[in-house]
Amino acid sequence: MRPAWGVATGALSVSASAVLIELSGTAPGTASFFRCLFALGPLALLARAEPGGALDRAERLRAVLAGALFAGDGLLWTQAIGEIGAGLSTVLVNLQVVLVPVIAWVADREPVSRRYFAAVALVLPGVVLAAGVTGEPASVAGTIHASLAALCYAGFLHLLRRGGRDGRTRRPYLVVTASAAVVSLAAGALGYGLDLTPGWAAIGWLVAVAVCGQVVGWLLVAANTPRMSSAAGAVLLLLTPVGAVVLGALVLGERLSLPQLLGCGLVLGGALVAAGARPPAASSPSRRGFPALGARRRRG
Repeated sequence: MRPAWGVATGALSVSASAVLIELSGTAPGTASFFRCLFALGPLALLARAEPGGALDRAERLRAVLAGALFAGDGLLWTQAIGEIGAGLSTVLVNLQVVLVPVIAWVADREPVSRRYFAAVALVLPGVVLAAGVTGEPASVAGTIHASLAALCYAGFLHLLRRGGRDGRTRRPYLVVTASAAVVSLAAGALGYGLDLTPGWAAIGWLVAVAVCGQVVGWLLVAANTPRMSSAAGAVLLLLTPVGAVVLGALVLGERLSLPQLLGCGLVLGGALVAAGARPPAASSPSRRGFPALGARRRRG
């Protein structure tokens, strides 16, 4: 599969997650924990069949950190779904398209076009309009949770992209998912809501989330984003909020106001502007991982 088609297919698979979580009616901790737990079995089988040896220490550390960020994204995003809806929360989480290239520049010296920074002028007003912050207080809380989720999401995507540069994706992604399950379990017990017996109907929806989003969707993204620039991968992931908005309207009957629709358009338009600029040619991004980052700090 071509990398672009792989990421696009994965993004569309992930887009169903918000609607399925909303249908499950579970708290953020419950949804985040079970979606990872139910994915571990299939991912373990897939990882076992992947060629190559065991992960080294730096790779394991990177995968564990990526899993913690993914859990943070999932918990905050699920919280936002209940506050501002499945479609809108997914749009706001995709502020990552502005953040990912900046993180790649800071960590890997991957060049960033000025158009990325110009896109912020579109994205930030779009967030204000899309969130409907002049409306009920819940929309403000939902905006904050979705924006924090976007920050976690951007860090997760950067580490996910780094983790597959040696051709192995299933083993690192298995560690990512296991780490996310542990962090979600702990966070759920501490205050994000955790029900270990949510009922068979809720379990059925969460199994669907695990298969559609966690196994099929994110594994395709993990396998293909290392073969693309950070900008190209980020823009293809915008298919996730578009799909979520459509499914939210069709399945959940969600309706956005005209200002919110305008805000969504500005967010997606700014994201397209940001990801549409090709950075100038440069050496391939660093494959050094966390040790190199530590070395750079020591030199500073």
